[in-house]
Amino acid sequence: MGFMENNIRCLKFSYVLHFNYFCRIKADTVMNIPQIRVISQQLVGSQFSDVHDLVSWMGMLQAQEYRMVRWAVGMRMKEPLMSAFQKAYDTGRIVRTHLFRCTWQLVAAEDLRWMLKLCADKNRSAIRGYLAYRGRTIDEKEYEYANQLIRQVLMGQKTMRKDELLARLAEKGLADDAHTMSIYLRRAELEGIICSGELDPKQSTYALIDERIPHTPDMTREESLLLLARKYFRSHSPATLEDFVWWTNLGIGECRRAIEAMGDELVAEPYKDCTYFIHRDCRVRGGRRQTLLLPSYDEYLLGYKSRHHVLDEAFRHRAHNNFGVFYPVILYDGNIVGNWHPHKPATFFREEETVDISDALLRYRKFMDSGKR
Repeated sequence: MGFMENNIRCLKFSYVLHFNYFCRIKADTVMNIPQIRVISQQLVGSQFSDVHDLVSWMGMLQAQEYRMVRWAVGMRMKEPLMSAFQKAYDTGRIVRTHLFRCTWQLVAAEDLRWMLKLCADKNRSAIRGYLAYRGRTIDEKEYEYANQLIRQVLMGQKTMRKDELLARLAEKGLADDAHTMSIYLRRAELEGIICSGELDPKQSTYALIDERIPHTPDMTREESLLLLARKYFRSHSPATLEDFVWWTNLGIGECRRAIEAMGDELVAEPYKDCTYFIHRDCRVRGGRRQTLLLPSYDEYLLGYKSRHHVLDEAFRHRAHNNFGVFYPVILYDGNIVGNWHPHKPATFFREEETVDISDALLRYRKFMDSGKR
């Protein structure tokens, strides 16, 4: 499906949802931010049966943990099936790579190139800063040489595991420490040379973008920013300008202009000294109390700067540390109430907030087991 056809399909789908399920925000609406966010993020009452369409709707999903990102998608589907995730991943309809904030993201294939153009400069700067902090520099000639070898090794290869790729590069003389090799790969990603290949049970894979993803029509930066804002606010409402800036790591001026360009697609709601933007197609009611097991680095937390609505500040350290490491957490009625582990007993922040996670854990295990091969 081409870029324009896909966007027309998504637009039609949006209007169908609006007609059947959604209501506009009214001036007298009392915002329940956790409730609206779980609905917007498809964590309850999911409208999606197709993995690609879900990922496209979300804009991007944080994909730090190679295994856990599968559950991040699965739990947002009407029917969580690992086989559906594998098919979308193996056929290149969804891809995993470093994008905004120079971190791992999962995106729809047709969105990759225009998203890379938006964040490339910021990511190059982030890599330079990262290296400088460690007293290291890599000049452009080194990157060009590494990119040339990466292309040679991956040319004609449908997919290649990371360990195999690194071994082949070492054979061609690019042998270096693992840290430098990871920088070479990350730079090749942001240059639009490589992205994920087929799904491997345990480790990352790589493929050439030009051999894996069809080209799409170019867009102006303004068009790309508008599309990015639309994807964000329809899947993350309610959210603030600061949330959008955090999610993209783009300049506040560009983010503000993108919001303004959306016009009446967004409803601005003042709430507790902040302005929250809610997409016109957003459902604001209809979510039911439900216990969910969120994977580490889930969009429900990573998608916002303002996490205090769903996470008590006193327990922030139980959800993530100060170094950007996020843990698997238990979500009940839109609020983070504890931690979970696939093979260990759950722990809760407060005794009175203890909830039964047995059904949620069974749902997770069924999803993970369905993909064993």
